[in-house]
Amino acid sequence: MRLLVVEDDPDLNRQLVTALGDAGYVVDTALDGEEGHFLGDTEPYDAVILDLGLPKMDGISVLEQWRRDGRKMPVLILTARDRWSEKVAGMDAGADDYVAKPFHMEELLARIRALVRRAAGHASSELECGSLMLDTKMARVTVDGVPIKLTSHEFRLLAYMMHHQGRVVSRTELVEHLYDQDFDRDSNTIEVFVGRLRKKIPSELISTVRGLGYCLSQDGNVD
Repeated sequence: MRLLVVEDDPDLNRQLVTALGDAGYVVDTALDGEEGHFLGDTEPYDAVILDLGLPKMDGISVLEQWRRDGRKMPVLILTARDRWSEKVAGMDAGADDYVAKPFHMEELLARIRALVRRAAGHASSELECGSLMLDTKMARVTVDGVPIKLTSHEFRLLAYMMHHQGRVVSRTELVEHLYDQDFDRDSNTIEVFVGRLRKKIPSELISTVRGLGYCLSQDGNVD
């Protein structure tokens, strides 16, 4: 899962990147509204954390422009605790949730998990596909209740496919959502990681749709 953090406080920006990275996300960052707007307008993100008090272009303007341009990714805004008007303005501009500063990082992580989950149509933090289960809260994967060990890249790939199970996802889509903007988009690592996953989970769950991509499904059906 790939996230964008738009926060002008360098220390908080670094803290968010570290916490989100430790939680298994790939994170792009921006320190002002103009750069944040550009990234959100040109790159595919599974969710965005957006501060409202930004230089060059304020967060409300960034969010309003994204929504006018049809950008539908979930957005969590960061607001000042004593500025209830900011919360109202942010939600009216198209935000999906908010966290007031100062905040507990665990709360922010939980809200991001919920946003990503709901955007993909899932209500529970435990995603299941046959005997395969992925716990988004604990970042744990089991097969028939037995934990399996995955590398960080394998986990991110499986998590994205579990969120979008039953749908064909192309190699390009996987690369765009699993790696930051500086990643070499011409690499063949997706095929390598899919091959590794098939050795660790029931291989029949991941099917190759020739010319289109991959699909994770319990019964082999593709939407």
